[in-house]
Amino acid sequence: MDFNLSEEQLMIQQAARDFAQNELLPGVIERDRDQKFPTEQVKKMGEMGLLGMMVDPKYGGAGMDSVSYVLAIEEIAKIDASAAVVMSVNNSLVCAGLEKFASEEQKIKYLTPLASGQVIGAFALSEPEAGSDATSQKTTAEDKGDYYLLNGIKNWITNGGNASYYVVIAQTDPEKKHKGINAFIVEKGWEGFEIGPKEDKLGIRGSDTHSLIFNNVKVPKENRIGEDGFGFNFAMAVLNGGRIGIASQALGIASGAYELALKYAKTRKAFKTEIINHQAIAFKLADMATQITAARMLCYKAATEKDAGKDISESGAMAKLYASQVAMDTTIEAVQIHGGYGYVKEYHVERLMRDAKITQIYEGTSEIQKIVISRSIAK
Repeated sequence: MDFNLSEEQLMIQQAARDFAQNELLPGVIERDRDQKFPTEQVKKMGEMGLLGMMVDPKYGGAGMDSVSYVLAIEEIAKIDASAAVVMSVNNSLVCAGLEKFASEEQKIKYLTPLASGQVIGAFALSEPEAGSDATSQKTTAEDKGDYYLLNGIKNWITNGGNASYYVVIAQTDPEKKHKGINAFIVEKGWEGFEIGPKEDKLGIRGSDTHSLIFNNVKVPKENRIGEDGFGFNFAMAVLNGGRIGIASQALGIASGAYELALKYAKTRKAFKTEIINHQAIAFKLADMATQITAARMLCYKAATEKDAGKDISESGAMAKLYASQVAMDTTIEAVQIHGGYGYVKEYHVERLMRDAKITQIYEGTSEIQKIVISRSIAK
């Protein structure tokens, strides 16, 4: 086992860290307050190759490994978890799925602009009655010969308002249940495709989350991904990889909160000494540092197994389950260490605490991760 990062990985980590500090930190509080999407920052992320990190360069990607991806998302999420989830969705749920399962024509037309950062994508699986139960798709795609007729509503779609291309999961043959589900590439602006109002969220407020409404949207047959009935397997495959992205986002939120708490504890004085010298505070920081390191190792393990072509359903679920819990615990303690200042927006930790909660919910709740893990260990 080698726990050392390569020179290239360290360079990627440093580049992401510099970008986060120089480009994302200015205005991050205002973007959170105003629910403002980081348009210019995301554009620069695309120019840096952060939106198609693991995609083959022949399709506009950066051709990097999954550990580099974890490193970059952690650094971005330390400062702006909203920008990190834009990056995670585009990389893990959209680009990764298209590169692995799309036709060559689909890759050239859709993957190349997505991976090169010219546009961003969205992944539409969740519905009003189909969140954790992904088999209960009410959105329908009726086969009309050379096209499908798409009808239904999707909820909680990250990048919903700013995406150009959407990977949409829909039911074609209800009698076949999950084996009748398909995945389609839908373009913004198609007739009958409407984007609902932006959700007013607790956290990741810079990320745009919308409902999508499909009313007799004609989707060309060539925009179906894979064979007929492949949609559910497609969704489960990309979600496995997506868990690494969200685990890394949670890791970044936790490590960002820890770094702020540590810095504050070294300067804030109480009872004539810096508060880090008080065991009550020192032990909190010791727990935070240990848990974050453990979460980081789980993320690295899942990423390494992904690059090795192994089944990452268990390791990805473990990474997301644990890292999201660490994010929640660490941010709460970071607010506590800051005392009254922790409740004030200018100190950042209250925002990180609000951002942390969603990592236990989206792309599979913590309860779903436990189902995945328990089924795996029972085999």
